[in-house]
Amino acid sequence: MAQLAQAHRSTPAVPAGPAAAGPLRRLGFHALGTRCEVQYYLGGTDPRPGQAFEQELLAWVQAFEARYTRFRPDSLIGRINAAAGREWVGIDAEMEVMLKVCDQLHFMTQGVLDPTSLPLQRLWDYQAPVPRLPTDLEIERARALVGWKKVARAPGRVFLPEPGMALDFGGFGKEYAVDRAIEIARAHGVAHALVDFGHDLRALGRPPDRPAWHIGLEDPSRPGSTAGSVAAMDRAVASSGDYLRHVEIAGRRYGHIVDPRSGRPVAHGCRQATVVAGSCLQAGVLSTTAFVLGIPRGVEFIQSFPGAEGLLVGEQTRAQTRGFFNYAAT
Repeated sequence: MAQLAQAHRSTPAVPAGPAAAGPLRRLGFHALGTRCEVQYYLGGTDPRPGQAFEQELLAWVQAFEARYTRFRPDSLIGRINAAAGREWVGIDAEMEVMLKVCDQLHFMTQGVLDPTSLPLQRLWDYQAPVPRLPTDLEIERARALVGWKKVARAPGRVFLPEPGMALDFGGFGKEYAVDRAIEIARAHGVAHALVDFGHDLRALGRPPDRPAWHIGLEDPSRPGSTAGSVAAMDRAVASSGDYLRHVEIAGRRYGHIVDPRSGRPVAHGCRQATVVAGSCLQAGVLSTTAFVLGIPRGVEFIQSFPGAEGLLVGEQTRAQTRGFFNYAAT
């Protein structure tokens, strides 16, 4: 699903891992357009509980991706987008929940996260053989198709009223899946796990022989290397940034994260925003929003959510919430 989260987010946080693998079990697979890994500890020697957990998790992720990827015309999202401006599409209870999540996130982020912003993401296509800047007219036309409040909803059905409108759960889908993976782990008696989907992470319990999971934070000035780490136990960690995915045109740098309110890439000097929160969904959405808002507004935004802490790194400065130091690992 390059898928669920690739359009909106980069993935700077990396798991540092335990000092020794010990009895940790590892499950790795490719899904949601990225590399996924689960480290977990069950205790005991019976492999069957772990096998049952892994089977259910893999089946759920596969089904989730098949339903909500925008890259398959037969997915539910694909059918909704294809029917834009023409007809209503029937949905089930699960999709009703997903649309309610869209409601909440759009409100919570003050419109920074808009699930209908796909026309803008397509416009700023850095994968083209020869990247080019869209014209002001193209940007305004794409912006006219963006607006979560335009989406018509009724019990059991949804309608995108204008041709060219499109839904994309890329701003939160991968993080939602991380949280669901933790729920599945708990249901199978797993009390200690680190779920990492494309470096959006959530920790459950702690690893053997360590008081917490250590999550490395990538250095935005030296991609591939870490600049410190955070210790997480029953917390989630997510980062957003544009230092990995950007393009230079006529000597100017353009990042991949587009602010749907302006229709243009974020360009205020912020390079990375990291958030520690109670769920991966919250951490991911807050980090993306804080990155778009920049320093200092992004820090103020994170601090308005009890229990969330964050760090923003800019070209020349950095700022953090009052309690972020509590998670700094040595």
